Amino acid sequence: MAFYSEDDKSEDYLFKIVLIGDSAVGKSNLLARFARDEFYPNSKSTIGVEFQTQKMDINGKEIKAQIWDTAGQERFRAVTSAYYRGAVGALLVYDISRRQTFHSIGRWLNELHTHSDMNVATILVGNKSDLKDLREVSTAEGKALAEAQGLFFMETSALDSSNVAAAFETVVKEIYNILSRKVMSSQELNKQDPASLSNGKKVVIPSEGQGEPKKGGCCSS
Repeated sequence: MAFYSEDDKSEDYLFKIVLIGDSAVGKSNLLARFARDEFYPNSKSTIGVEFQTQKMDINGKEIKAQIWDTAGQERFRAVTSAYYRGAVGALLVYDISRRQTFHSIGRWLNELHTHSDMNVATILVGNKSDLKDLREVSTAEGKALAEAQGLFFMETSALDSSNVAAAFETVVKEIYNILSRKVMSSQELNKQDPASLSNGKKVVIPSEGQGEPKKGGCCSS
């Protein structure tokens, strides 16, 4: 997967991705590490919403990932809920050294499904894997939750860069795969009824997950 700077060339696709999870789980540092290869040990909590963009190449297509960093504090929830709309990917982040942030995952997942399409490509991210001596949530627990919810899974460290790029890439690739499958489904429908376009009939693209279980997956920590 190749990466481009903001001004290199125009993109073929624009994917909106949201970072969600409790406050201080490291969402902003994950984004800073991925987009700018930076880390802020004393970073303050995000207020409202911030976003960064990153361009990459997948199968010869130029993808622009617009990644939104949402505030984790309860008092900003009413503001940030609007930013779920239009999201096609999500990183659901918890801190492996704080079990409470892991317990909050179900609530965040419900909120994601409430405010966005049910087919959002989602990866569960156990961040701060460098804090081995302070771990409160095991890798096995993270994998089990991800499998139960049909999510991808990965443990990351924004501090030492472990799996950070891979986590974002996993989401972007899955978004592209979902899009490709929908395009192929549309093309198959057109082949079955070639007169549909000329007759002005509406082509319906089956939504992901109809008639088959949602795809799950996980990655090594």
